[in-house]
Amino acid sequence: MSDTLGFFFLLMSNGVLIGLMYSLIALGFVLVYKATDAVNFAQGEFVMIAGLAVALSLSAAGAPLWVAILIGLASILRGVGPTFFGAGTKTLPLPISDEPFVLGPLFIPPIQVLGAVVSIVFLSAFGWFFLMSRKGIAMRAVADNQQVAMAMGINVERYFGLAWAMTGVVSALGGIIWGNLLGVDVNLSLVGFKVFPVVILGGLDSIPGAIVGGLIVGIVENIAAGYVDPYVGGGTKDFAPYVLMILALMIRPYGIFGKKIIERV
Repeated sequence: MSDTLGFFFLLMSNGVLIGLMYSLIALGFVLVYKATDAVNFAQGEFVMIAGLAVALSLSAAGAPLWVAILIGLASILRGVGPTFFGAGTKTLPLPISDEPFVLGPLFIPPIQVLGAVVSIVFLSAFGWFFLMSRKGIAMRAVADNQQVAMAMGINVERYFGLAWAMTGVVSALGGIIWGNLLGVDVNLSLVGFKVFPVVILGGLDSIPGAIVGGLIVGIVENIAAGYVDPYVGGGTKDFAPYVLMILALMIRPYGIFGKKIIERV
């Protein structure tokens, strides 16, 4: 295999794995939107708080990982701000190897494999939840029409709370994975802004859209970084997702899998 082709496959594989990790964060946007018909612009902050809480618990108390995760979720629910944990960058070690997997020309970090697997499992689980379970169907009904849902005996406030709790779980997982990859500080919240083009591209109310949008954004930004950065001095992966978002809004504003809403007046 030529070096050029190997480099291309390396960028593609990294893009797919990073894209699946984006999809996990994007799932938080989708969960809240499907249940409440509102966009949670604080999703990145949720991820940051979870990562800070888990990192602090691991470093200060030496707690097992599962205990640290619970503390991270509790911190989200209490709304603890990042100033409580300090502004310095913290490490978030996980019990996995740092040695990359080597598959021909591909060098795959284990944390990216873990992130991709966790993303696939939870995206599949939540997809089943919304399509097959009674609570998921009720949550979709709440998002479609709150008044009709209340008339059918659905406790709207309870399902709002359930949606935010599920978002907290996703945020905690995202904070752990991305915190291990990037380190944990206040800048971790910027992941939420990077993921927003994912949900716009895939569709705010679509779990498959979160997957497809994440893969597209992950691949495009890695391809841009690999082939365009050498000519412009770097930074193309930071704005490439927003270029995609603008194009999506111009061509298909409700996203690839989003629900097209037609209002008659």
